[in-house]
Amino acid sequence: MFDVHVHAAPDVLERIGYDDQIGASYAAAGYSGFVLKAHHESTVGRASALSRSSGLEVVGGITLNHAAGGINPAAVLSALSTGGRVVWFPTADAHTQESARLPRLGDLDERLDRSALSVPPVLATDDPAVKDVAFVLDLIAEHDAVLCTGHVSGEECRWLLDQAHARDIDRFLLTHPSYTVPGMELREITELAERGAHVEITAYQLFHQPGMTAARLAAVAQAAGPGLVLASDAGQPDSPEPPSALEQLIAALAAEGLDPGWLRDAAGDTPRKLVLP
Repeated sequence: MFDVHVHAAPDVLERIGYDDQIGASYAAAGYSGFVLKAHHESTVGRASALSRSSGLEVVGGITLNHAAGGINPAAVLSALSTGGRVVWFPTADAHTQESARLPRLGDLDERLDRSALSVPPVLATDDPAVKDVAFVLDLIAEHDAVLCTGHVSGEECRWLLDQAHARDIDRFLLTHPSYTVPGMELREITELAERGAHVEITAYQLFHQPGMTAARLAAVAQAAGPGLVLASDAGQPDSPEPPSALEQLIAALAAEGLDPGWLRDAAGDTPRKLVLP
């Protein structure tokens, strides 16, 4: 088993445990590894240290929010050149996050810039920032890294997939597309999955997303087809420990009639092959 979406302390938000504690829980559960994610800092150094000390395949990356300088090629080059494998497009500072009134770093201090981040077509194609977006995409391609869409909108996800195909980026993951942000419809998810996108479903959605049900997640799983990726997105104090959260997601989807073997592949071999070189 390999969890592609995990949060740990230290973090801006309260977490259930520190890196070493989260790592120990995965080791005890027999996982081969996981991807350590943070919204407001690179996790590359933390993941590398934990991987060396634990023997697990712990992978880090960078999320392109304001704390990283936004959609910042320098931050991406630094992360990928030091072993990072994953680049998430804006999450907490995406325009969708602001519209949905979900947590942002600016909530901690009103003096911070609350401008929201986007990519085309929400961002005008003649905006000077498009050059940085293109540079980041080039870096992802050159390092054979994973492009995760973050919390940008469905139309932006479609644009990113177009750009990924143009650069032969094969490692492309729609970040929980059926979550509140980006809030993609099933038909949109189906379209992008048929074009080669991997599709993430998270245990966090099952536990915390208003109105979400196991039946709705099962429909998303079927739309994802062979590109299905199951992840915990856990680490919150009010969620189970991440390995348990992912196991509960698998059980809930199996109870909806989905093949348990396929679901375990979606939480094991599929994400591991997606992320690891």
